[in-house]
Amino acid sequence: MKNKIIYIFLFLSGIIFSQESLSELLKKYNNESIPYISVQELAMQKTDAILLDARELKEYEVSHLKDALYVGYDEFNLKNTTKQLNNKDQMIVVYCSLGVRSEDIAEQLKKEGYTNVYNLFGGIFEWKNNNHKVYDNKEEPTENVHAFSKKWSKWLLKGNKIYD
Repeated sequence: MKNKIIYIFLFLSGIIFSQESLSELLKKYNNESIPYISVQELAMQKTDAILLDARELKEYEVSHLKDALYVGYDEFNLKNTTKQLNNKDQMIVVYCSLGVRSEDIAEQLKKEGYTNVYNLFGGIFEWKNNNHKVYDNKEEPTENVHAFSKKWSKWLLKGNKIYD
């Protein structure tokens, strides 16, 4: 009986302690060379921040933040992107699903001399989880969010998960 209780305790402890937080996940994949901006901070911004979506086109077309520019990830083109960004001091917020791919894109902008670049902490998933609107390819509000993959979709708690 005592061994059974110990086994159950160890099993449950493993479940509890194996669940990582979003902060831990991002620390695991990012080097934090770009400062984060929280969803709450971005939502309260009264400035004309430029939003760059660093996901793939199929993800962007399902939903994106209002007025975000699609820049992609796999096919990201720094030269084409910088043509759209005239002021190197203007606030730029890069986002993806959670904040991993967006850090890579933001790093490239920083190396190009952009001084006010942020990574959206938790990406579009956290944006939607905090009840903010997302828009489809017709610029209409939608509940759909491209969930990227089954593995990463666990971080999207609200909205309809779309995979293709």
